[in-house]
Amino acid sequence: MRNILLKKYSIVGIITLLLVSMVAACSSTLKNETEEKKAQRPIMVQGPMPIEAEHFAKKLEDVKEEKSGDFVFYKGTLDGYPVIVAKTGKGMENTAAATAVAIEKYNPIAIINQGTSGGHDPSLNVFDIVLGQKTVNLGSLKTADKAENQGIDPTIWKPMDLMASEGSAGEDPNAEKPRFYEGDKDLLAAAHAVKETYTKGKVVDGTIGSADVWNNEVDRIKWFHTKYGTSVEEMEGAAAAQIAKAYDVPFLGIRVLSNNKVNGGTYNPNTATANQGYVYEVVKQYISTVSSK
Repeated sequence: MRNILLKKYSIVGIITLLLVSMVAACSSTLKNETEEKKAQRPIMVQGPMPIEAEHFAKKLEDVKEEKSGDFVFYKGTLDGYPVIVAKTGKGMENTAAATAVAIEKYNPIAIINQGTSGGHDPSLNVFDIVLGQKTVNLGSLKTADKAENQGIDPTIWKPMDLMASEGSAGEDPNAEKPRFYEGDKDLLAAAHAVKETYTKGKVVDGTIGSADVWNNEVDRIKWFHTKYGTSVEEMEGAAAAQIAKAYDVPFLGIRVLSNNKVNGGTYNPNTATANQGYVYEVVKQYISTVSSK
């Protein structure tokens, strides 16, 4: 009888050990698959127009094109790592929508919004590149309270932070300030690490301003430079930064000066290709840091 019980308990023990081993193996497999999946989340590179997106897309390997609405996504790899180039279209609304679609659809590990821009800083020249240490919406403004026939004075308009509260931004005194979106420190570090590869101009940290407005008035440009500290202006970055912030996705704007009215720098479309060449090096550097973690 004792021998039978010992055999019975031995069999139970073996089965228990096998079950524990199977559970541990499954847990380990799931953990490895989760870590691998996380490590392979794609890097998203955004460009508004064809000249600001397609040059980069041609540098990728095994490219497949996908569309969602008017937005085009070029899915490929760079150094074996998944990278997606998004042609968002011009403007804040297009960019916000394209960014939200991309995050929901592709779950990117980071977003770089890049392209051309107009200079605000007189010390910057055409082909210089600004890394968005900060990005800000220049089109979110509150006018002065003026009655009929009292005129218009844009110089006394106030910034309006639409994210300050869930109440009326126009009536909330705490909303009368610009909201700056900080560039991700790891993306900035990658951009700094490859600055020397860019030889067509300077690469500097700065503030990128965005709005669905094309400013040609030099005094207006100087006003933004003074009030907001803007280095350049464009029409997309702040929208992408806001959506990326909402989803907690690391973000960086990288903008090249294609012209600068405050110092006479005339428009040069070749700046779009030059910027994509630099951003390509930034992405490669960032991939090396992601892969080593």
